[in-house]
Amino acid sequence: MDELRCAIIVDPDLPVGVIANTAAVLSMTLGRRHPELVGADLADADGGARLGITTVPIPVLKGDAAQLRALREQARQAGLTVVELIYATRSTRSYQEYAAVLRDTPQRDLQYQGLALCGSAKRVRQLTGSLGLLR
Repeated sequence: MDELRCAIIVDPDLPVGVIANTAAVLSMTLGRRHPELVGADLADADGGARLGITTVPIPVLKGDAAQLRALREQARQAGLTVVELIYATRSTRSYQEYAAVLRDTPQRDLQYQGLALCGSAKRVRQLTGSLGLLR
């Protein structure tokens, strides 16, 4: 496989706090799934220990509901790691409630607020190259 690349895609119409939370949640899950994305701990000039951070850039891009749905399917078919967050996170208060909504909602009715993709740099670029940076 060629070099690893990741991207986070979030619905830009969400409130800024929800956008930030969506990116944080997706990043955390991506890091759990791909621990090689996080570098070794580092030392600063005074010898203090600093936790390692990501070793690859992770752009946060914008995509509307239709783009997120299509991108999710394309990325899965391309064999990429796909982390998804649905709108139920805004109305559920626990992981168990979120799981129940996910379990009881048909795929066609799920509304995505964000995705994280990771895998072949070539494939990630092909799928996300036309998306703008979320600003």
